[in-house]
Amino acid sequence: MDQAAAAVADAPSAEPAAPRKARPIELSGSFRHDGQRLCYTEFGSGDRVVVLMHGIMFTRRMHAPLARRLARAGFRVVTLDLLGHGDSDRPTQSWRYSMPAFGEQAVALLDHLEVPDAVVGGTSLGANVALEVAVAAPSRARGLVVEMPVLDNAIVAGLLTFAPLLFAARFLPVTVRGVALAAQLVPHGNQWVDVVTDTLSQQPAPMAALLHGVLFGRVAPPKSARREIATPALVIGHEGDPIHPFGDAGSLADDMPNAEFVHARSPVELRLDPTRLSASIRDFAFRCYPA
Repeated sequence: MDQAAAAVADAPSAEPAAPRKARPIELSGSFRHDGQRLCYTEFGSGDRVVVLMHGIMFTRRMHAPLARRLARAGFRVVTLDLLGHGDSDRPTQSWRYSMPAFGEQAVALLDHLEVPDAVVGGTSLGANVALEVAVAAPSRARGLVVEMPVLDNAIVAGLLTFAPLLFAARFLPVTVRGVALAAQLVPHGNQWVDVVTDTLSQQPAPMAALLHGVLFGRVAPPKSARREIATPALVIGHEGDPIHPFGDAGSLADDMPNAEFVHARSPVELRLDPTRLSASIRDFAFRCYPA
């Protein structure tokens, strides 16, 4: 054997490369509830289930990054398009849209998946829907993740924000169609660009019905009912946002006997700088599923 060959033979073998962790499986599906089609996406698998719901006029796409992080941690995560949002049906009757009705849809999702209970959570509208599930079907909620709840202090700001959108959808539908057309021209491929264009892609009549039903219906369970929610809860709030007041999140955490509060640095921390809050949500979900 020559010297070059001997040097190669005597050299320590290279460390094997660490296997790259596979991306959790993602599957989309749909089911029917009360005659309407509702769509969802599943991330990962297993018996530890987390359901995530979006804000008003957003879609389930907004929670895809968090769902993937939780799925990599070992959870089966399901993101749901509530009625009037995303790929789900968008009826034009305002009576179909209410917080209790959205809560029923979340429970119907669990029934469809044959899941006895889950950690149920969401943002803004989705946070309030999680509270409705805890009030109407407490045995189905193993835990609650409530980010940016909309309660008593947010009513005026909510009306000021969404009433003009309702007016435009009812009386100036061409503006809604024009915005939707412009959104379709934006190149897709970026997570948050896609979330924004999804939100802007509205149809006037269903949008008006959705806003009418939500704005003039029950915003959230009353304080007396919130005080009876014994389900473990993680409440996330931030300052400087009149639609999601810090006081609402703090008082909600005080109302519920088994709630813990996390102070977010901004409304977009979970979206743009997710490490801290997603870790808090992951750890809370693990505590809801003790070994």
